[in-house]
This record gives sequence, structure tokens and C-alpha cells, in this order.
Amino acid sequence: MNLRKLFLNKLSLLGALLLLAGGGYAYWAKTRTPDAALRYRTAAVARGDLAQLASANGTLNPVVLVNVGTQVSGTVKKWYADFNDHVTAGQKLLELDPPIYEAQVGQSLANVANARSQLTLAQANEARARALFQQEYISRQDLDIAAQALAAARAQVALAQAQLTRDRTNLGYSVIRSPVTGVVVSREVDVGQTVAASLQTPTLFKIAQDLAKMQIDSSYAEADVGSIRVGQPATFRVDAFPNRSFRGSVRQVRLNPTTQQNVVTYDVVIAVDNPEQILMPGMTAYVNILVAQRRDALLVPNAALRFRPTEAAAAVDKARGGATPDARKDGKSEVPTGTVYVLENGQPKAVRVATGITDNRYTEVVGGELKEGAAVIVEDRQPPAKASGGPGMRLF
Repeated sequence: MNLRKLFLNKLSLLGALLLLAGGGYAYWAKTRTPDAALRYRTAAVARGDLAQLASANGTLNPVVLVNVGTQVSGTVKKWYADFNDHVTAGQKLLELDPPIYEAQVGQSLANVANARSQLTLAQANEARARALFQQEYISRQDLDIAAQALAAARAQVALAQAQLTRDRTNLGYSVIRSPVTGVVVSREVDVGQTVAASLQTPTLFKIAQDLAKMQIDSSYAEADVGSIRVGQPATFRVDAFPNRSFRGSVRQVRLNPTTQQNVVTYDVVIAVDNPEQILMPGMTAYVNILVAQRRDALLVPNAALRFRPTEAAAAVDKARGGATPDARKDGKSEVPTGTVYVLENGQPKAVRVATGITDNRYTEVVGGELKEGAAVIVEDRQPPAKASGGPGMRLF
């Protein structure tokens, strides 16, 4: 019995020692201050070149795309140009079935012949009446009637000639010719198809005038369009050639806005040279416009501008007066500012900086106390301490 009691006492003493040791370790782990060099990851402030880009997606299009239509209705009899064909100005593209227009021309020719015969008769009557009037066989009124009939006959000839010209023009319109020299991008009709030009001109062909010169129509948000100017260089990529970068330049910033779901965008036109003609209409282009560039600028990582110390470090920093405004006024303009942290005596210290352009990885430093070579904090490797206490035990 005594042995059992002695064993239980030793077991209790061992448990108390283990509990005391665990509590001591937990307290030590909670209160110890880790080495700052191990806790914080830093990056050196250095000088380098910086380029700020405005990015958007766009579509490649020919500079001049002509929609070839028809002014007369009819059935497609034959086409002479197909997709990707090179055509010249005036070249025959398509024929509509012409019998109706040929019949109209024949009718107009007959009308002209009839009007001319009436004119010949009227001329003879007028000459006869004038001779009789001079011999005083007819009155002045009869002469005037003959003269009026001659004038009416001449008008009828002119009218018949105009109708003949109209019908011949419509007959000519039954043959569709290319208005420009270029490449057929699309053929919209086929043999036997009926086209009706009564309400709206139908599109038969789409012809790109010169695929060696193209443009990108891209949509830029209103936040970016203020920094875009005509002539700025641009680079872009297309899915067809993912490992190749193409160049262009801003040709136009169009004033007409587009609003979709309260988002306002503007069409920015990028001029593109396509000497190899490997870029095709309709390709999606991922465009970057160079809106600002700096040489040998003092650069700070954006991660350093986003870094904020833990609550304990922030309290120390606040006691040292490390608060900073978001911007400082420089004359009439406001210069953006930010805050970075450097290590001083093992603790983060706030340093105010005036910032310039950014490429979303690094930001230009244009003012402040930050010097080249300074190590700024970009990450706190120690996870934030968990809040003490926890939810109570539920009884039911």
C-alpha cells in the first residue's frame, strides 16, 4: 500500500514538473524577440530604368475596309473573286442575272425611236405651218400650235434618252466591280442567291485595301486614357505568335466614349506595320502603350510600399512619430507619397517617400529621406499572434 502511494506521489510530481516546463516554454516562446534579420525580409533600394505601361486588349483591323454592295436587286449569276483573292480597282467581282435590265434597255430604245419619229413629224409640221403663215393661209395661232408640238416632241426625245441612260446604268450595275485595289477578306453571297437593294444596300464583298498597313482598335479605361498621347510607342502580342512582340504607335484617341455597366472606355487606335502580312484581321492583340519612362531612377519594390508592421511594431513606430500623409502638396499639384520601413535598432522605422511612376513591380522615388542602397522591409516572416482566449465550452 505504501509502495502504491509512493508511486502515485512521484507520478503527480512528474506531471506537475512537465506542466510547469510546458508553461515556461510557452511563455518564453511568446515573449522572446526573434532576430530582426531573420524575421524580416528586406530588399535594397537601387537605381535603374523604369517604364510605365497602359495595357488593354484590342482587335486588329485593316486601315481601310470597303464593303462592296449593289444598287440593284437580282439573282447572283456568277462570282469572279473569292476569299483572299487580290483584286484591282475596276475588276469584275460578280454578275447579277441581267434579263430584266436588258428588257428595260430594249424598251427604252424603242421609246427613243418613237420619240424621234414624233420629233421628225413635228419638225415637218412646224416648217409647213411657217410657210403657210408667210403666205397668209393660216393664222398666227395655228403657227404657235405647230411650234408648241415641235417643242413637246423635242422634250419627249430628251425624256426617252434619260430613261435609256438610267436603264443602261442599272444594267451596268448588274455587274459588280471592285472600287479599290486590295484583298478580298469576305465573300457574303453565292450563286443563286437573291439580293434585294430596295430597303438597304446588301454587302456582297469586304475588301481590305492594304493589309501591309493595319490598325488595332483597343478600349482603354478613362483612368488610363488621360496619360495616352498620339505618337506614343506601343508593343503588342497576339495568340498566333505568343513568343513574338510587335510594335506600333498611337495614331488616334477617339473622343467618342463607350459605356457598359457604368464603365466608360475610349477607343485608342494603334497604327501597325504588317510588311510580312502575317497579322490577320480580327486577331486579338494585347497592347501595352509606353506612357512614361525614366532613366537611372531610384527604385523601391512595390512590396515595400505595401508592407505594414504588426501591431506591436506599429505602436513603437507611432511613438517615434512615424505617421505619414498620403500626399504632399508641391505648388499647385499633389505629389503622391508612400511609406516604407527600414530596420533601426531591430525595429521597423517608417520613412516617408514621394513617389513617381510605377511598372507594378517597382516605383520611382522622387523625394524623401530614402537613399540608394537602403534596405527596406518587404515581408514579415513571423505570423501574426493569435488573439488570446477562445470560445467557451458549450454545455449543450
